Amino acid sequence: MSKPIIVVFGATGKQGGSVVSSLLADNTASKFNVRAITRDVTKPSAKALALKGAQVVAADLSDNESVKKALKGAYGVYAVTNYWDHHSADLEFAQGKGIADACKEEGIQHLVWSSLLDVTKLSGGVLSQVHHFDSKAKVEAYIRSEGIPATFMLPGFYMSNIAGGNLRKTPEGIWKLALPIPGDSPIPLFASEYDTGKFVKSILLKRDETLGKRIYAATKYYTPLEILATFKNEYPNAGKDAAFAELPHAVFKSILAGAGMPAIAQEELLENMRLMPEFGYYGGEALDSSVEIVDEPLTTWSAYMGKAQAFADLD
Repeated sequence: MSKPIIVVFGATGKQGGSVVSSLLADNTASKFNVRAITRDVTKPSAKALALKGAQVVAADLSDNESVKKALKGAYGVYAVTNYWDHHSADLEFAQGKGIADACKEEGIQHLVWSSLLDVTKLSGGVLSQVHHFDSKAKVEAYIRSEGIPATFMLPGFYMSNIAGGNLRKTPEGIWKLALPIPGDSPIPLFASEYDTGKFVKSILLKRDETLGKRIYAATKYYTPLEILATFKNEYPNAGKDAAFAELPHAVFKSILAGAGMPAIAQEELLENMRLMPEFGYYGGEALDSSVEIVDEPLTTWSAYMGKAQAFADLD
């Protein structure tokens, strides 16, 4: 009898790539075969997945027929969309809806949707521009309304955004963590490239326990001051004069503008950051029950720093 097939969308990205690797590398998930979905099966990253043992299949999320074809004969699906490819909430919803409709038509037994909260609703309209959250939440609501058997995994704030991004060396040679939020703001840190697969694998293996639930995918809540203190402890020489700077909102947006980001995206990312101190990234929900479903250690900020290229030569 053939093994149940898990279809993984975005298989060459951070989230999807982690899911493929985790399912293929762990004996506890050996009961599954993996079908990795990418737009271009000829690129090196896709070929690398095939070498690991995945069946690599081409599909375009904007082509519903190719999505349906990719799901043929599958048991489960991990689905993630990338709002930032097009900066379009409408397109992201259409892609998510297309996946959901295909899952229903093909009789998928377990859809794991990479979701986020409806920030406009959570904030009572105060933060109405965090489109990449709201569009994923809208897809989640649609999946629930259609009665599709699903679990909703909500990834936390990427550690990769901090390493060499928010936390970087200034032209003066000083390491600075610069964010437009107070130093005591709770940030649910998540090592997406290492830990997405750990969460998704556990969700799939514990279907009865996780079906219909939201799983908050993050190691723990850290504050900016804790993030900086850990950096200083790990790298006492480089971190000797390291400091946290709470950026005025206008300064934060000007930095994004200098990086070529359009004004609408600047406001979106600012509101994304404001979400954490003002309403909570997960609306104040605790992480304990979500972390408990994972049967292997999650990546701490300290461990992530040791793997981050941005900190490779520090001591």
